[in-house]
Amino acid sequence: MPGFLDVPVEGAYHLVHWLASATEPVTGSFAAALAIVLFTVAVRLLLVPFARAAARGQRARTALMPEIKKLQEKHGKNRDKLAAEMAKLQQDSGTSLFVGCLPMVAQLPLFWVMYHLFSTAVIAGTPNALLGSTLLGVSLGAHGLAAAPLVFVVAGLLAVVAWFSIRWQDRQRDFTAPGARVLRLLPYGTVLVTVFVPLAASVYVLTTTTWTVVERVVLYRG
Repeated sequence: MPGFLDVPVEGAYHLVHWLASATEPVTGSFAAALAIVLFTVAVRLLLVPFARAAARGQRARTALMPEIKKLQEKHGKNRDKLAAEMAKLQQDSGTSLFVGCLPMVAQLPLFWVMYHLFSTAVIAGTPNALLGSTLLGVSLGAHGLAAAPLVFVVAGLLAVVAWFSIRWQDRQRDFTAPGARVLRLLPYGTVLVTVFVPLAASVYVLTTTTWTVVERVVLYRG
């Protein structure tokens, strides 16, 4: 692991370990998993300003969609001209059509941190105490199918969350856009993630994707 990344991993390690220790007298063997959930919720609370900006960006994109379609029809064969006109449209409207990516981009480093918390033997110069944590008898550090059968439960829950996410996005989706029907299936990619990452990272993904669906319903209502 690159040295400059030690600080965020160590910070997250101490926070998750403290949360697990603090809740263990009440939650017992569920303490580490609950600590991951609490850590994720804390992260998502910090990212709420990004989510609000994303909501504003989506509303701006919806409002500009007629103009965007006109530009695509007029300059569809000239990509340079289309890009220039799209940039001018954004500038004139005072919005960014890509601000909706902010929450997802901001979470990528945090997913990476969670991955390393449960796959690195030594953190902050000491043995990683989290590697001994379990959930219903399954190690939170177990990767993919090694975490069976619990990983199948998490994967199933992720599939349910993905279904709700797709249903919600379909209400605003432009199905005439190229590849729209294929792109709508992207949320199911979170199910595949469970095959390659520690169970702890899968719990993080389940928590954060569930938060995303609920957050979108709240921020985009009306």
